Amino acid sequence: MTQVLEALRAALGADQVLTGADMAAWSRDWTGQYDWTPLCVLRPRDRDEVSAVMKLAYEHGAPVVPVGGNTGISGGTVGEGAIMLSLERMTRIREIRSAGRIAVVEAGVILSQLHDATEAQGLRFPMTFGAKGSCRIGGILSTNAGGSNVLRYGNTRDLVLGVEIVLPDGRVVDAMSALHKNNSGLDLRHLVIGAEGTLGVITAAVLKLVPQPRVRATAMVAMADLDSALQLLNRMQDATGGAVEACEYMPARYMRAYEALHPDIRPVFDRSHEVNILIELASTAPRDAAPGPDGQPLLAGLLQDALGEMLAEGLVQDAVIAQSDAQRAQIWARREAAAEVATSRPVVMTDVAVPVDQVARFVAQADARLATLDPQAGSTLVAHLGDGNVHYSIWPGPDAPPPDDIMFAIEEEALALGGTFSAEHGIGVSKRPAMLRFKDPQAVQMMRQIKQAIDPKGILNPGKSF
Repeated sequence: MTQVLEALRAALGADQVLTGADMAAWSRDWTGQYDWTPLCVLRPRDRDEVSAVMKLAYEHGAPVVPVGGNTGISGGTVGEGAIMLSLERMTRIREIRSAGRIAVVEAGVILSQLHDATEAQGLRFPMTFGAKGSCRIGGILSTNAGGSNVLRYGNTRDLVLGVEIVLPDGRVVDAMSALHKNNSGLDLRHLVIGAEGTLGVITAAVLKLVPQPRVRATAMVAMADLDSALQLLNRMQDATGGAVEACEYMPARYMRAYEALHPDIRPVFDRSHEVNILIELASTAPRDAAPGPDGQPLLAGLLQDALGEMLAEGLVQDAVIAQSDAQRAQIWARREAAAEVATSRPVVMTDVAVPVDQVARFVAQADARLATLDPQAGSTLVAHLGDGNVHYSIWPGPDAPPPDDIMFAIEEEALALGGTFSAEHGIGVSKRPAMLRFKDPQAVQMMRQIKQAIDPKGILNPGKSF
């Protein structure tokens, strides 16, 4: 591969072709479960340099692994002997069009930076999750990331109008449409969103923006059970016309694990509760932000009244409503620490989804299955209750079966309830066995045919997904 390295140095400049110890940050994943030795790490400055890299790689048959923030947890950036194509220098927010409520951004933009830039114009990109300070737009699109606001705004693919793609042979597809309707053949953006860099390198995107809310109302609620939590969600959706942005489930076992890692942080409630729900409402309507008779915004009063009614009915056991931005941040800090909690010891992580009315049943069946399979195992979980996505994490016991067997068992419980083995974290390496085991064989064959047609040499992120 010496010839490839020399050609890459000539195309990008020697200082942008990293080798040896300089590749350390791109030689392992965030979880620490995977490590590898790349051929080199490249940091192109723009789409044309990405195109030049792909032309050279295609000519030499060299594997290329695109990488954004490298914050994934499914092994999607494993690249033994590959060119690691880091888009971290492609950080331009090319345009924010307030009237059209769109942002045109490059793939290396960090999510929190986009949040800051759009907030300054009274808008926001409504995708958010714990890694927002390090994940990059290209990675978000490539995994079709979810997060806490899927309930209201959908997954990443629902927030993208157009994309710019560099194909495996270096050709550029300009699909940077800002149209909400464009029925002119196959929609190529949806082909590459969620493809994990196996079909093309996303270098830029046109993203939908929404107005910044005038008011939010956020609470932690202790519920009698998950069925009661669904009643809370549905009541609040009906009462607010769909203003619920997040409905997150944290059981007692998760709260205990979080508090063990953060003993200096005061618990939310005076005693432990089995079902803890983070619910957040948001509205852009002036009437919802206006003060009510008690002086608080009407939206907060609506939430308080609903919780009071459910408390009287015995469905709510306790509740704490955030009275400031600082208190809201403290509430969210607990939920966004999920990856920290799960990886605080050796872990097998799953990313399943079931119909929203089957979450309680899934958790009970997964717990029972795990007790039979690995009696000494521990577990923790959090769930996006509003969309049915459950992050069920297992801490194997000393005599545990192989990790894949544990993962398969939990995934089977989800599939038996009409669910999926992969909701928002991508397939990568870790879920590839599940893809072969659970996915319809004809669907897998079709995906392979698409891969072969677009990337006949198989150089883009090889060994992932299919």
